[in-house]
Amino acid sequence: MRNPLADAEAIFRAGLDRVDPLAMMQRVLTLTGDTLRVTTETECHVYDLARYRRIFVLGMGKASGRMALGLERLLGERITAGVVAVKEGYLETLSRIRLLEAAHPVPDARGEAAAREVLTMARQAGPDDLVIVLVSGGGSAILAAPLDLPGLPLTLADKQAATRALLACGASIHEINCVRKKLSAVKGGRLAAAIAPADCLGLLLSDVVGDDLDVIASGPTVPDSTCGADALAVVERYGVGERIGQNVLAVLAAVAAGRAPETPKAGDPVFKHVRTVLIGTNCQALLAARDKAAALGYATLVLTSHLAGESREMANLFLGVAKDIAEYAMPLPRPACCIAGGETTVTLRGPGKGGRNQEMALAFLAGLAGEPRNAEEAVFLAASTDGSDGPTDATGAFASLAILREGQGLGLDPRAFLAANDAYHYFEAVGRLLKTGPTNTNVCDVKVLLVP
Repeated sequence: MRNPLADAEAIFRAGLDRVDPLAMMQRVLTLTGDTLRVTTETECHVYDLARYRRIFVLGMGKASGRMALGLERLLGERITAGVVAVKEGYLETLSRIRLLEAAHPVPDARGEAAAREVLTMARQAGPDDLVIVLVSGGGSAILAAPLDLPGLPLTLADKQAATRALLACGASIHEINCVRKKLSAVKGGRLAAAIAPADCLGLLLSDVVGDDLDVIASGPTVPDSTCGADALAVVERYGVGERIGQNVLAVLAAVAAGRAPETPKAGDPVFKHVRTVLIGTNCQALLAARDKAAALGYATLVLTSHLAGESREMANLFLGVAKDIAEYAMPLPRPACCIAGGETTVTLRGPGKGGRNQEMALAFLAGLAGEPRNAEEAVFLAASTDGSDGPTDATGAFASLAILREGQGLGLDPRAFLAANDAYHYFEAVGRLLKTGPTNTNVCDVKVLLVP
């Protein structure tokens, strides 16, 4: 007899296993004598390590500690030194690379100090050195050095206020990072500028929809495709000018007007010796999840890896798909599994606790409360691959008609909790939070819809 809740979790965990950064580093990197090869499905690069005087390792992001572990196991004492900053709790045991913890999603003083340390090491590199940069999601907050501009004071507190305002307004990660890049001494290719003229190899694990390289951790080693005017447009679009503060507005205005330096663009000589390789994506997790679902006997379909928009609106999409499967065997016959990936947003309206995945699961329940017909047996799981959905200890949450009824038995109305953006406390009460703990990876989110 099927257990759809257990199946949904097993399908999600299969996707999670596929994007283990250590395993991905081992698949992509090989060392034969002094020859380092970097090989993906689309490219292959060869480095003669004998020609380098020193090898430095820098990094930032939730998955970068585990990426560093893979690199240490491969290169060992060839690594001269390294500094990698990770989210607090996302630790690995390293011997050649210094691992630093910092806050996420709002930066803290540890993140500023870590950024200064990374920049110091980057500037030590010379033309006979190789700098390997390990970039993963979360790096934008974890490595946070305010840009130092004469006459335009910018502090960590300014960046914290800007981050909070942008996270709360419903802006996408592309829009948030567009603003972040203009305020940072590291982001938007500025780390590459600090590394030049050394050779730089960037290894990236994508946590953004579309895998845009200059959005992942705000693109510290790649050309920035945005400008100051774009950042100002984001602020105006969401009406957050007052909340992000005068210092931030002054910097953005100065960059847009050409009175402060822009981030380096394509063709800038700082990128002459930079090579960037994408080693892991959300698609890889989705395909592994699909294979697990098929092995469990489900007809399977990956809907998209580009899921975006408001969490509660996307929940209605999944509820509609569940009803189509039950009533019309469309797009799949039962037992069916539809999988999707991406990153949705939440516009905060209430004082509650939660994350974008918990919000989506709660909105799915709210839809069931309104009209459960043809979705009575559907099970929905929305979860983050990094193990932390929003500022909570939950990875995500499960939704089904049975869970809705459990809540109703406790006197809980999902619609009231949704209005308060309080998904965490709803699912905590019914015992349907998924908690994996830190996964040490990050490739966006995975949604699993089962109609057994």
